[in-house]
Amino acid sequence: MTAGYVEPGGSWRPLRLAAAVLAVLLALDAVLPWPGVPPLLGGLVVVAVLGVTASVCSAARRVWTVRVDPRGPDGALSVGRERVPLADVDAAHLRAVRGGTAGVDAGAPVLGGGWSVPRGRTGLPLRLADGRTVLVPTRDPAALSTALLDAVAESAVPESATSQPADPDTPGSRPGTRGTLRP
Repeated sequence: MTAGYVEPGGSWRPLRLAAAVLAVLLALDAVLPWPGVPPLLGGLVVVAVLGVTASVCSAARRVWTVRVDPRGPDGALSVGRERVPLADVDAAHLRAVRGGTAGVDAGAPVLGGGWSVPRGRTGLPLRLADGRTVLVPTRDPAALSTALLDAVAESAVPESATSQPADPDTPGSRPGTRGTLRP
């Protein structure tokens, strides 16, 4: 059984860089003979810059983190708050994407929200059981597709069940919504 796949949506590097720049400016203020910045103003600037940077880094990590969790009956792919059950992933289409014989539908939505795939990421096309295609924003599409194929194989859903769109009127099909995605 695989442990899953996690791709962080962002890093804390911008916060560390902002803290380093502010430390250099503080050191220059103490060493150079120009009129100093009032301590209250300097403190407010430091708190504001570090606070905004920390909130942006935290939001990026929360919104764009990609997880494949095959454990349990509710194994899922999640990007931020959006979840796609592994039973809804069309493995045959994913193999075709890896082979270069399939692609993405025009206007496919990006998991996690937004108008387009975030900078520095590639959209991995993923067809769902209901026939819709979505883009999964990832920095490593090969590793994500491998993890998805392994997780789908572990979920013990026959490939023939995921390669055709599900008909909600067919007996034996799962009722209800499929994750948080809406048609």
